Amino acid sequence: MAGAAPLAAAAFAQSRNIPVGLELYSVRGDLTKDLEGTVTGVAKMGYQVVECYSPYFSWTPERAMEVRKLLDGLGIKCRSTHNGAQSINAENLQKAIDLNSIIGSKYIIVASGPRGAGGADGWKAFADQLAAASEKLRASNMATGFHNHQTEWKPFEDGKRPMDILAANTPKEVVLQLDAGTSVEAGADPVAWIKANPGRIKSIHLKDWSKANGYAVAFGEGDVPWKGILEAAESVGGVEYYLIEQEHAGPDGEMAMAQRCLANYKKMRA
Repeated sequence: MAGAAPLAAAAFAQSRNIPVGLELYSVRGDLTKDLEGTVTGVAKMGYQVVECYSPYFSWTPERAMEVRKLLDGLGIKCRSTHNGAQSINAENLQKAIDLNSIIGSKYIIVASGPRGAGGADGWKAFADQLAAASEKLRASNMATGFHNHQTEWKPFEDGKRPMDILAANTPKEVVLQLDAGTSVEAGADPVAWIKANPGRIKSIHLKDWSKANGYAVAFGEGDVPWKGILEAAESVGGVEYYLIEQEHAGPDGEMAMAQRCLANYKKMRA
């Protein structure tokens, strides 16, 4: 067993080649004004992946093809999209499949729980909806998933949290996309969560948070325990790519903040 530790260290070092991307919500103001220019700027910074957020769902297939051509020309990929809960219902799922297929996205992630989910029964019903969508997506080699915020970590009277209910009542193909900052703010333990759900943390939003400044801090400058999160994600979580997300641009603007966050990430992984 003497060689086990060096081998593990080598494997972890190699895993640091996991692509890092940007949730385009981070540059939403610039994106609204000039999608092509903003995505081009993001790629030139060195981001390898982007995640499109909910306005993409209004695109026509033709517009989606234009975006795909842009991504291919820049050498970056869109691996997932953020969606409202309605995007995975029977009426809208095929549209979500079509648009995601065009832009090259495999994961149709629901970005927040359905309105009026209420208590445990409401979250169980939502888990059933995710499971049904997962079954339909399997034929297209796609998957759905859920992105947490603070609310989903608040326990009900029996001690179970909405995230516990979703994890227990959905197949393992349903991605549990971790928003690290909101989990820490809510008092959850993101490392323990990753370890409790091996293989299901396909992507993580690298959003930082601090007690002093909330979400106004850049990635790597807050209170989130990144070392433990990244190690757990890469050893047991099954992470395929990371997505930096920034709520606040700061005085220098959205693109400058995206650049700062990426620089901090690279320093952390050096």
